[in-house]
Amino acid sequence: MGRGFPEKGFTLVEAIVVIAITGIITSMVAVFIRNPIDAYVDTARRAMLSDIADTAARRIARDLQGALPNSVRVNGAPQFLEFVPIVAAGRYRAEVGTASSDDPLSFTNGADNSFDVLGPAVTVPPGSSLVIYNLGIAGADVYEASSAVRRTATAGNNLSKIAFTATGTPLQFPSPGSRFQIVGTPVSYACDAGTLWRYSGYAFQSAQPVSLATLDALAGVTRAALATHLSGCSFAYGPGPLQHNGLVSMSLSFSQGGETVTLQYQVNVDNVP
Repeated sequence: MGRGFPEKGFTLVEAIVVIAITGIITSMVAVFIRNPIDAYVDTARRAMLSDIADTAARRIARDLQGALPNSVRVNGAPQFLEFVPIVAAGRYRAEVGTASSDDPLSFTNGADNSFDVLGPAVTVPPGSSLVIYNLGIAGADVYEASSAVRRTATAGNNLSKIAFTATGTPLQFPSPGSRFQIVGTPVSYACDAGTLWRYSGYAFQSAQPVSLATLDALAGVTRAALATHLSGCSFAYGPGPLQHNGLVSMSLSFSQGGETVTLQYQVNVDNVP
């Protein structure tokens, strides 16, 4: 008979020893790398939340810097912020000049429905309104149902003359600087559980909408989610000295996975109409 070959391989004891040693080494390695991995995940989460907060605050700030003077409203909760965006602006002719075709804006003739633009031509988008000297007070408030400072403007591109709907009642107050603004419909920022919403496309409301149900029920309204992971939100508004400017303060908090980032932001708004 031929000579047999010796058997090769691991014994059961050797296999168990290797498995045990491998487990010990794995546990030791896990102890050393777990904290750095957790720290990396936490840092990445905080960076994401910070980016969300910064993007939301900058978007709101950009909108507010183009808001109609004295149109910012904040409710008492205070989780609702409303304003009227300017889409174009310029100066109107206040007096007749040397040309017979000059068309000044009258504040005594309720049938007047046009005026010359002094300076660069302006574009009036469809659905816009003409506003003169909005003071944000009774009798001179753009939000009032029968507004003495707002008229429906006729749309057009590169206009050197602005036309608007005459109501039989003249515009209330002339602007000291002969300024006019062309505005769109109001915009609201609203805080909900987990989401910061931007509402637009709805008509002027005498009272500020201060609930999601009220905003959602408005005709023509469109809402878009500006940010998610929202855990806290507040807005505050205060007019500045002599009403020449105002300050909007906002606090936005965003949370995920036990991490919370809170951003405090302030925006100056021009209140000179």
